[in-house]
Amino acid sequence: MVEVIVMTKTLAHFHGLRDTGGRGPRSMLGRLGRLAATLACVAALPGLAEAASSKGCTGGGFRVSVPGQTVSAEGDHAIPAARLSGATQIQVIGKYVQFTIVAQSFGIQNYLFTGAANPLDMTGGRRTVVWQSKTPDHRGLVLTGNAALELDEEEFAMERSGPGLTMKIQAKDCAQGGIFQMEVERRDGTTTRFTHLLADGAFYFDNPNFRAREGDVLPYKDTTVTVTPRINVATDQAPRLVGRDSAQVATRVAHPTCANQIRRRNATFDVVRHCGRLSQWDVASGGRMGWVTGEDAVEVAPPATDCVSDCQAQNRVRGQAVVLGFPSPVPAASRLRPALP
Repeated sequence: MVEVIVMTKTLAHFHGLRDTGGRGPRSMLGRLGRLAATLACVAALPGLAEAASSKGCTGGGFRVSVPGQTVSAEGDHAIPAARLSGATQIQVIGKYVQFTIVAQSFGIQNYLFTGAANPLDMTGGRRTVVWQSKTPDHRGLVLTGNAALELDEEEFAMERSGPGLTMKIQAKDCAQGGIFQMEVERRDGTTTRFTHLLADGAFYFDNPNFRAREGDVLPYKDTTVTVTPRINVATDQAPRLVGRDSAQVATRVAHPTCANQIRRRNATFDVVRHCGRLSQWDVASGGRMGWVTGEDAVEVAPPATDCVSDCQAQNRVRGQAVVLGFPSPVPAASRLRPALP
C-alpha cells in the first residue's frame, strides 16, 4: 500500500534561507554580532528569521569542535588557522543534525539527522545519514586563514578564506526546514563545481506528485505559480524524510549515462539525466547551494531569485504555497538510476 505524504503548512513554518535571496560571502568578521539584522537578507534557505519560535528547532543548538578547541557558547568566536591545518576536520554537533567540515575546502562529510524527538521529526526516531559528502572543487585553491564562527540559538555560521577564495557554511539545528547552505566566492569570478553524494540508502527521485500536476497553475501568495517537475531526495531508512537541492545562481550538470525515462501526465516520456545518488552543480562566484527538507522541499513556489551580492529579502513563502508532498515508499519507476555516472 502506498502512503501519500501531503504536509500541511503551519505558523511554525521555516522561512528564510532558501527563498529570501542572499548575498555573496564577505569577511564575516565585519558581520559577527549582527546576525539578527543579517538574517532577513542572508542566503537562500528557509528559516533563520523565525527559528526561535519553530517547533522543529525546539532545544536546538550546535557545539563546534576542532583539535584543542570546542565552542558551544552563543556569540562570535575565532578558530585560529593553526588548529585547522592539514587534514583537520571540524565537527558540528547539534541536537537534530550533525556533520563534519573539511577545514581546507569547507566540503561536508556525513550529514545526518540524529533522530532526536521532535513533533516535526522525519526519521521515526532513527539516526539517519543522508549525505556522504558535499564537495566543492576549488581547482588548487585552499582555505588557509582563521575561521570566523557565530552561534546563535539553533543557528550556525562559519566562514574561512584563502588566497583567491572564500567559503561560508550556514546551518540550523532543526528537525526539518531550510537547514543548510554552502556559499562560495572566487576572486577570479569563475564557477565552482560542487559534487553531492548521497549516503547508502538515500536516493534522488522524480516526484510523481509533481508530475501528476505538471502544468497546473496553483495559487502562491497574491499570484500564481505553474507546477514544474521536481527532483527530491528520500531514503528507505526513514520513509517520511524528504529533501531537495536548493540552488541559487547555480546550474546542475546533466549526466548522459544516467538517462531516466519518466512518464508524464499526457502519457509521453521525459528523459531526466540525473543519477540516483550523485548530483553536480556549477555554482557562480557568490552563488550558493542549499539543502531543504520536509514540506519546504515539496511545496510549489518560484525558484530563488538570481543574486550574488547585497541581495535583499524576497520570495518568502510564509505558508502561502501549495504543498504537494510525495508518495512513500517512492515507486521504483520514479527513482533515478544508475546510482553513479
